[in-house]
Amino acid sequence: MSPARRCSRTACSRPAVATLTYVYADSTAVLGPLAAYIEPHSYDLCAEHSTGLTAPRGWAVLRLTAPDPGPVQPSSDDLEALANAVREAARAPRGERGGRGGRGEHDKRGDDGDGAVLSRARGHLRALPDPDH
Repeated sequence: MSPARRCSRTACSRPAVATLTYVYADSTAVLGPLAAYIEPHSYDLCAEHSTGLTAPRGWAVLRLTAPDPGPVQPSSDDLEALANAVREAARAPRGERGGRGGRGEHDKRGDDGDGAVLSRARGHLRALPDPDH
């Protein structure tokens, strides 16, 4: 969402905060949070124009509110839980971690021949192949 997006109303240069779209089949005007992308048949509106929006006679206005995004940054609880999980994984006996050997045994190819590489190096994150494919 670019900060340069402005209200679509003529002569209004305020920043857009909502997006208006029309559902012609249902005779409904849908006003929701500012869309992530500019769509050709939608209109970005500023706060003033979005609150004063009225629909044509026989049409309904559906006002959608944005969900609460929650904390943007990870909380200290999240970081502490991650650190504890890493410490616990480092302390687990070798057999519980799923690793077969020590250092030097890594880059083993998957069985299905798709070229996926499974890393066996200790203490590293690795990508696992999708079991459904």
